[in-house]
Amino acid sequence: MTSPLAQLDANGVSIWLDDLSRTRITTGNLRDLITNRTVSGVTTNPSIFAAALAKGEGYGAQIAELGAAGADAATAIVELTTKDVADACDIFAGVYASSNGFDGRVSIEVEPGLANDTAGTVKQAKELFAKVDRENVMIKIPATKAGLSAITQVIAEGISVNVTLIFSLQRYREVIAAFIAGVKLAKDAGHDISKIHSVASFFVSRVDTEIDKRLDAIGTDEAKALKSKAALANARLAYQVFEQEFDNADWAALEAAGANKQRPLMASTGVKDPALADTLYVTELVAPHLVNTMPEKTMEAVYDHGVIPADSITGHYADSAAILAQLEAQGISIAEVTELLETEGVDKFIVSWGELVETVSTALKGAN
Repeated sequence: MTSPLAQLDANGVSIWLDDLSRTRITTGNLRDLITNRTVSGVTTNPSIFAAALAKGEGYGAQIAELGAAGADAATAIVELTTKDVADACDIFAGVYASSNGFDGRVSIEVEPGLANDTAGTVKQAKELFAKVDRENVMIKIPATKAGLSAITQVIAEGISVNVTLIFSLQRYREVIAAFIAGVKLAKDAGHDISKIHSVASFFVSRVDTEIDKRLDAIGTDEAKALKSKAALANARLAYQVFEQEFDNADWAALEAAGANKQRPLMASTGVKDPALADTLYVTELVAPHLVNTMPEKTMEAVYDHGVIPADSITGHYADSAAILAQLEAQGISIAEVTELLETEGVDKFIVSWGELVETVSTALKGAN
């Protein structure tokens, strides 16, 4: 029997785990997920590392070593997280080779406090890339206004980038433009552009959480009928943007020179509303050249009872656009919602980063 996850992969969706810890690496769990759950990549963020380090499993020896060397929290965080990412990259090396660089990727994010600092983001992206020192690492950069220029500059250096925290279709178009500009610069600088890969992480569930709250506040039957429809509509239209923005002579010339399209990645795909099907943001977002990064709970739900269609996106552009228009008619500004979610997304990661600093500082003190 082919598992639903293997079927998802066969239908063109790469399955990346939205989690990483030293325990996953040292117990062989990560390797097992490649074999048994068709996992072909990993994404991380400050919240994931904060949770992993708070549990503390497997980090004691390195923290003791860093404490003895007098490392501060910031230095220790870089050492701890880049070790996990480098080790995960090694585990995925076979997937990376067999997929010709499209999969087998492990993402590490620049410090969230740099989200509005272009120069700081570029500097740290280059440092993280050098520190991990693995071809299959991806550096995660948020799609803020300051992030757009950083994306171009980092890709121009020949570094693969995971663009994160994308909520709006307009911002997604700007992200693709920033990516293409970076590929052109990389080509002009003599980099092998066939080695540059990028994904654009479009966030899903948070859109429903915010918009459903507003629909409940409106309270009419018409408003309630639109609940839990916005996120899928927005994500499906993002895939349409992907198809449109890479369908031109300008891109075709770059592709002929070896460039790879920036793939859309569906992120935040665990449902927040228990009334919804736990596989909703996976089974309803299936199309070729897509990545879905899932929390383990969502991945296991799909493995257990997911029903995978051949394509649940490209036939839905008209009805998706109609849903967004109906929301606007209810007085809900999609632009305002997506702007709020971007700001909140950065803020949440800054809070998680603070928790991470606190956890590591405490552990370093305990090691001395």
